[in-house]
Amino acid sequence: MSRLMVATAAALAWAAPVAGQEPNVETQDIERFFSVYDAHGGAPDAATLQREYFDPGTRGLAEFAKLRRVSAESIARRLRSDPALYVNARECAAAIPPVRVRLQKALAELRRSYADARMAPLHLVIGHGKPVGVGNPSGAYIGVEALCAWTVPNPNVEDRFVHVIAHEYAHVQQPRAEEVNDDASVLLAALMEGGAEFVAELTSGSVAYQHFADVTKGREKEIEAQFLRDIDATAMGSKWVYNGFGTKETPGDLGYWVGYRICKSYYLNARDKRQALRDIIELSDVRAILDKSGWEPGMELPAKLPPVE
Repeated sequence: MSRLMVATAAALAWAAPVAGQEPNVETQDIERFFSVYDAHGGAPDAATLQREYFDPGTRGLAEFAKLRRVSAESIARRLRSDPALYVNARECAAAIPPVRVRLQKALAELRRSYADARMAPLHLVIGHGKPVGVGNPSGAYIGVEALCAWTVPNPNVEDRFVHVIAHEYAHVQQPRAEEVNDDASVLLAALMEGGAEFVAELTSGSVAYQHFADVTKGREKEIEAQFLRDIDATAMGSKWVYNGFGTKETPGDLGYWVGYRICKSYYLNARDKRQALRDIIELSDVRAILDKSGWEPGMELPAKLPPVE
């Protein structure tokens, strides 16, 4: 067994759920992918991937593939065009065991702070380089090869996994997570994503998109004033969400950062922190969140969040 195979086996040894532990964390698809990968010299074709990876795959893999149009053909193409992506994914799988320990603590804090927390499954799978993750009330799905390669938010693999997974798992809690469609407003999408960032920070200790602190520095008021003018626009196709990484001058997905700041201000100004967290997760009235938050473009916010008591 090679060093990489040993590392992968060790990383996946915790796949079986521990009695009484929630949620179930499913990593069988990673193990099976690399078994197929090894058996076919690191270059299985589409037919092989369909037969040996997808067909016996978990429900989580099937759902992830459906949600983000991942297929045997798309993975086979990526294996040919970017083989290093999958070598890197295997190496960074060694970070998964300590990630698990930290996630247990984060999810325990979520359960403590939010009485109706859903402990739906967390699925770790191998895809075609994107997306990094997706979460909805049925579960959270992480494309391990994509998250391993996406160093922008945090170069530390373990930290990146913990905080990004905490963000996606926050979407599991959001009743309206599946409402962000072609008709959703910038405000709804930003508070959905910013709310997930807020919950990630509250439970895991940090937001997932840590790079926004640097790219917005000195431009906070300018960026947020522009956002405020666009809150009723359609989110899809806007410059605020779901528009990729962007550039240094015009970073993508800045609505995540603004939405997080609105949610943070709302929480800090609320007397009842537990109810404030519920409001942020459930988003029954996004305009009320904005109006009652006390947020203003460019305002300073304290770094530390008081816990839910």
